[in-house]
Amino acid sequence: MATGSQIHYKQNRLKQLRAFCHAARTGSVSAAAEKIFLSQPTVSLQIQALEREFGTVLFERRGPKIKLTPEGELLFQMAEPLVEGMDKLHETFAIQSGRVDQGVLNIAAGESTILYILPDPVRAFVDQYPGIELKLHNVTGRDGLAMLRADEVDLAVGSMLEVPDDISYRPFVTYRPTLITPLEHPLAGRQEVTLEDIAPFGLILPPRHLSTWRMVDLVFRQHNLAYHVTLEAGGWEVIKKYVELGLGISIVTDVCLTGEERLNSIPLDQYFPKRSYGIVQRRGKFLSPQTKCFMKTLDQMFSDQVVESPPRAVGETEWEDALLG
Repeated sequence: MATGSQIHYKQNRLKQLRAFCHAARTGSVSAAAEKIFLSQPTVSLQIQALEREFGTVLFERRGPKIKLTPEGELLFQMAEPLVEGMDKLHETFAIQSGRVDQGVLNIAAGESTILYILPDPVRAFVDQYPGIELKLHNVTGRDGLAMLRADEVDLAVGSMLEVPDDISYRPFVTYRPTLITPLEHPLAGRQEVTLEDIAPFGLILPPRHLSTWRMVDLVFRQHNLAYHVTLEAGGWEVIKKYVELGLGISIVTDVCLTGEERLNSIPLDQYFPKRSYGIVQRRGKFLSPQTKCFMKTLDQMFSDQVVESPPRAVGETEWEDALLG
């Protein structure tokens, strides 16, 4: 039988590990304290208690920022699933009992993902789980990754060209690169076009810092062709509107095309890669029952899609949900 001192010890251990894990994720004692509603000295004392018990240093301290030591990395890998499992115990029990009727699910996504990809899955999810509070965070790609890493959202949905080592990406749907023109444009009505056909006409493109612009620039340079941009605009809806008005043509991903636009569209698969959209998560993160249910909903909604292979893992990410994902 557990004594009072043993129970108190286990409670303290959980508090210490929770403080340690939040500090490891955020790289800051003060940020961890704010996250778990404790004072900064309290979090520091809990981490120090773990270091005394294990007889090692868990963090390298560099001013306000902290970094895990190799021993700290090992403990973090062991402790993180335990802490998340305890924090999500109630929800896990509910789903194992066949009851997923409460809780909160936070999802990060770019504007276009929210507008074009998520409406049907969200509607189906809300209909099936009306008691779960669903929060959609309309954020840029880099902000979405930051929220994932800080555990401020359960998952993200978007398009990734490159996947960092600490992030997992599972695509579930693929869309085609497409040229859009006004209905009365000289290229309208063609089944195919070449880059040489496109080059003389002014392009409407998203901001230069996004990967669509860089991809267009790369492809034209590879073919030794000059191009010119007549208008820089953020958001597929804005770009489509100005193409309809005859201010230029554009290269978009056909995820944004509903068929109701007054536009002509021509596939550009021969020049530009297809874009996949998928589930983005922090590697090793505990999946809450609500997260699993939403992922299942996505899989059911897009079960008939042929999905391209996921992107390769590299050091730097370019998640185009920044404005247009």
